[in-house]
Amino acid sequence: MAYNIPVEATLEVIGGKWKVVIMCHLIKGERRTNELRKLMPTITQKMLTQQLRELEEDGVIIRTVFEQVPPKVVYSLSEYGWSLKPILDAMCAWGEGHINLTGGEVVSS
Repeated sequence: MAYNIPVEATLEVIGGKWKVVIMCHLIKGERRTNELRKLMPTITQKMLTQQLRELEEDGVIIRTVFEQVPPKVVYSLSEYGWSLKPILDAMCAWGEGHINLTGGEVVSS
């Protein structure tokens, strides 16, 4: 694919409302789908599934299936996904400053 500027490539992989949020939760450790849903109460199951699939297709996260009954699936950041940590840290720092500046609040973490 051709890009006009490099940030277009970045946004193609991590753009949208939920992908960065998912990755920020996975920085703290691997998570099951239901854990992610609880951490992001306003995301629909359909959207969460779609975003997880896209991140997996792009090589940012790893989906591990444990063969047991019932099946257990966990998501974690791949090595490629961990390369995004400085970007995610910068976004979190900027967001914290923005919240402080505007008098907003974080309702959960």
